[in-house]
Amino acid sequence: MTISRNRLSRRVKIGFGFCDLGGNLFFTTMGFYLLYFLTDTVGLRPSLAGTALLIGKIWDAVTDPVVGMLSDRTRTPWGRRKPWIVAGAVLLFGGMLLMFRVPSFQSQSALFLWATGVYCFLNTAYTFVNIPYGALTPELTTDYHERTVLNGYRQFFAIGGTFLGAGIVLPLVGAFPTPEEGWFGAALVLGGIMGISALITAGMVPERSSKTGVLNQSLPSDAESGKGFLAQTLEVLKQNPFLLVLIPWTLHISGVTMIQSSLVYYFEYIYRYKAGFQIALMILLVSALLCIPFWIRISRRMGKREVYNLGMSIFAATVLVFFFFGHRSGITTAYLLMVPAGVGFSVQYAMPFAILPDVVEWDRAEKGKRREGIYYGLWTFASKTGQALASAAAGWILSLFRYVPLAPVQSPSTLLGIRLMAGVIPAFLFLLGVGVHRKFPIDGEAYRRIKEKIQGEGEVF
Repeated sequence: MTISRNRLSRRVKIGFGFCDLGGNLFFTTMGFYLLYFLTDTVGLRPSLAGTALLIGKIWDAVTDPVVGMLSDRTRTPWGRRKPWIVAGAVLLFGGMLLMFRVPSFQSQSALFLWATGVYCFLNTAYTFVNIPYGALTPELTTDYHERTVLNGYRQFFAIGGTFLGAGIVLPLVGAFPTPEEGWFGAALVLGGIMGISALITAGMVPERSSKTGVLNQSLPSDAESGKGFLAQTLEVLKQNPFLLVLIPWTLHISGVTMIQSSLVYYFEYIYRYKAGFQIALMILLVSALLCIPFWIRISRRMGKREVYNLGMSIFAATVLVFFFFGHRSGITTAYLLMVPAGVGFSVQYAMPFAILPDVVEWDRAEKGKRREGIYYGLWTFASKTGQALASAAAGWILSLFRYVPLAPVQSPSTLLGIRLMAGVIPAFLFLLGVGVHRKFPIDGEAYRRIKEKIQGEGEVF
């Protein structure tokens, strides 16, 4: 059975997107709520909670390229990526239940070890799903613009996952008699959604050999060339086009993580209205969802690089305005600012995942190698390292500015720390990433030459 190398059916696009429903639900839950859960329900000190998240994310980052390479080498009748996705779906469900079941012991050292160990396990399960899933992208289509459309479907579901995380977590928790029961009940529902969405993708999306175009045949890759993992990793990290998209993505995701970690504290202690956090998130996400098709269409004229930089610049400007005026002007200002924030934030969903496959094809043309798993493993290694540092920094900043869990009123110093986490720090990271990405060399014309070179060497493209 063969299918087009460039155009994909709507069924495949929808099936591909489903996995990121659960993926972004995981990302949202961990980013917005895990630090808050550890400090205000488990009772772990903010500095220890932040350190536990740092260790868990570093472990997560280390396992990403390893799983990427192993999935490159996997050979089964079901393909290279699907067995990993299915196994990860089951483990992810179990990991969510372990993570949000409050332990009976109360020692800070024991709670720290528990949080660190379970978070490492949970992140490993997520890696089993996310890395092979991401590596499917360049294998499904080689068309420059079709990849943008494919990732538009993916990010539509990703925003849906963020909607779920923003809209149902706190109501689920509140539906139970105690916070401890509520978080476990929420984990049962959320973990089920994450696992099912991954299984849907495994069932609906076919795998094929990129060399033959035949479904469910494995593609020979650089992983089989005899090179060790470290040698492959170092070689990929020397590729300038890869670094010029990897570094901005890492900086941007770090800034987003910092905002995620701070917003629930911001609304609870500055606006004194925690429920407003969910309203603000809904406004942000609706704006982002509506703008994804707009940015995809504009990228055909402006280019992916220019659209990515423009959107993140808008996001940076908005959070700076939020820092200076949000606490003075009241919660209505926060709601209004979520509109331009969502407009800018939406490019973070669509553009990076449409750009990275172009780098994979550049490597194929210049080096003659197929190593999607290594690229996607390193991609998430770097982004999760950024997330780890941002999550840890959030906990450390809260401790530095003397945050007191469950205190009815926080000090002016603490409120300033929360505002910095929601404004100045992420804006700096966004703008730094924009400055780096300006030098990214692969535009539409460059990609056309890449395709011609691959076709000239006799490969089916």
